[in-house]
Amino acid sequence: MIKEYSTYIFDLDGTLLSTLNDLTLSTNYTMRTFHFPEYSVDEVRNFVGNGIPKLIERAIPNGINNPHYTDAYQKFIEYYLEHKLDTTVPYVGIDPMLQVLKSHNKKIAIVSNKYCVATETLCKHFFSKYIHVAIGESANVRKKPAPDTVLEAVKRLNTTLDDAVYIGDSEVDIETAKNCGIPCVSVLWGFKDKDFLIKHGAETLISNPMQLVECIN
Repeated sequence: MIKEYSTYIFDLDGTLLSTLNDLTLSTNYTMRTFHFPEYSVDEVRNFVGNGIPKLIERAIPNGINNPHYTDAYQKFIEYYLEHKLDTTVPYVGIDPMLQVLKSHNKKIAIVSNKYCVATETLCKHFFSKYIHVAIGESANVRKKPAPDTVLEAVKRLNTTLDDAVYIGDSEVDIETAKNCGIPCVSVLWGFKDKDFLIKHGAETLISNPMQLVECIN
């Protein structure tokens, strides 16, 4: 059973929201625009986790050395911001889990490597009843796995990391928690499977969101 914490910091994509289809559609729209090969959902699954610049770098032939890299990045941003809600939904069990946290006055934040505007918009659309601090990728703050965005989140929550936990679905999240000196709970419904997560250092894994709050209930 997962212990009770006072502060819960969540990744977004693959943890709270099922976004992979919209990310894949946006990636392939971008690739078609520049006449590059398109990708399957499983291929895009391996591109995500480190922010959109890295996603485009992994998807476009020759990465950042491709002369169309910057334009492709901008095209992705434009398309995704218009289509980010086409198929994206919270995973089953996320809302009742967040309701438990809220009802027990837990401090909750989202920290993501997703583009900041998209992170804030998706949080407001889906989770405004529960979460008011959402931090995404921006030019002036180092993204995960650096601790900077997590530290900014606890600052905005007016708390500390002393009794905090990070919840995510990837190796980036495991490393982020480690760099912050806090525990990580790895979820099994996201973009990475159990074997991959254990290989990358996962120690606590859950297969249902409500497992996170069993000790509170």
